[in-house]
Amino acid sequence: MIAVLGLLVGVLLGLFLEPSVPLALQPYLPIAVVAALDATFGALRALLDGIFDDRVFVISFVSNVLVAALIVYLGDQLGVGSQLSTGVVVVLGIRIFSNVAAIRRKLLHA
Repeated sequence: MIAVLGLLVGVLLGLFLEPSVPLALQPYLPIAVVAALDATFGALRALLDGIFDDRVFVISFVSNVLVAALIVYLGDQLGVGSQLSTGVVVVLGIRIFSNVAAIRRKLLHA
């Protein structure tokens, strides 16, 4: 739960302080945010299912962000960065919506 609270504090600080992102990192930020959201919704689903493990959450969070950024970086190096970025967003988006649907079913019994 500390990691989730840290994430929420970080998001709020980012919204209020509005930090600038270096130009070289700008292509990776949206992908990192989507990967982090995927890990967060997966953790919430695991929490509702009673199988949440904070160690798994932290490893999933960090590895999702790193793998997504690596895929985009490799795409940039190969000259197909936007296509791979789109692929990463689609795959992670499907996982996010799947987790949200499971959370909705668990909470609303629908």
